[in-house]
Amino acid sequence: MDDYRFELAAPRDAAVIAALSRRLIEAGLPPSWSAERVLCHIKRTDSVVLTARCGATLAGFAIMQFGDDRAHLNLLAVDTTHQRRTLGRQLMNWLHESALMAGTFLLSLELRLTNSGARRFYETLGYRAGPVVPGYYQGREDALRMTLDLRVGRSLTA
Repeated sequence: MDDYRFELAAPRDAAVIAALSRRLIEAGLPPSWSAERVLCHIKRTDSVVLTARCGATLAGFAIMQFGDDRAHLNLLAVDTTHQRRTLGRQLMNWLHESALMAGTFLLSLELRLTNSGARRFYETLGYRAGPVVPGYYQGREDALRMTLDLRVGRSLTA
């Protein structure tokens, strides 16, 4: 098993994160997560941009935005060569612990309605399917909203 180091993203990570998003998350869509947009989240005090590194390689990342009582996962990606090694679960566990420490218990995310693998992954973490959001992805693809209440480990109706 690889050793991963988790740390907050630095401004120099923005371009690599944007490239991973284009390749792994936004495939088939016009890119909406530019390096500039990622950099904004790195600098924001209400966002966490978490990276996982294996040596010098950025193996995965997650971007979560925190509100007063809710947090929203904007992006999560694990580079192809590091998939199936529990890295996605480790990134999410780190974010869940951060949310608990911040007193933020209600979490949400959206994923492509057709992405059954991601849906199964989030379900194993306790997320529950909510409503379908028509045209969520640039009017081209529907999304499935998923939610988790960390206080009870079960979903909310969104």
